[in-house]
Amino acid sequence: MKDQGYHDITRNPAAKQISGLIIFRWDAPLFFANQKTFRPHIQEAILNAATPPQRIVNAAEPITDIDVTAVDMLIELTEQLKLVNITLNFAEMKDPVKDQLKNYEVFNQWGEARFFPTIDNAVEQFHMLSSRKPPFI
Repeated sequence: MKDQGYHDITRNPAAKQISGLIIFRWDAPLFFANQKTFRPHIQEAILNAATPPQRIVNAAEPITDIDVTAVDMLIELTEQLKLVNITLNFAEMKDPVKDQLKNYEVFNQWGEARFFPTIDNAVEQFHMLSSRKPPFI
């Protein structure tokens, strides 16, 4: 099928959203000059989601650098999202950027489970976890 994959829903109205999941792509390094615009884009994606999201996957392959200002913003954003039961994850993040997060001591704080090698892996895990039924009490 020619339309397989993940597409920007604002440019491809026929694209289907995955219930409870937002795949978000930031096409730039994340640093002091643009970190203040990152959060409003995330908030807009949450507001425009077809269903309340449980997870946001940042398709992070285009992020080639991250500075301490952006890391501080991500820590604060992660905590705010946690309050409304939304988890922020990353897919396809380059190893040098992960190394920067390790140097800022945030990678280990968040845990390896927040980082996926591909978007497909992140989506598969989301589907797997969301399909689990709670046990009867």
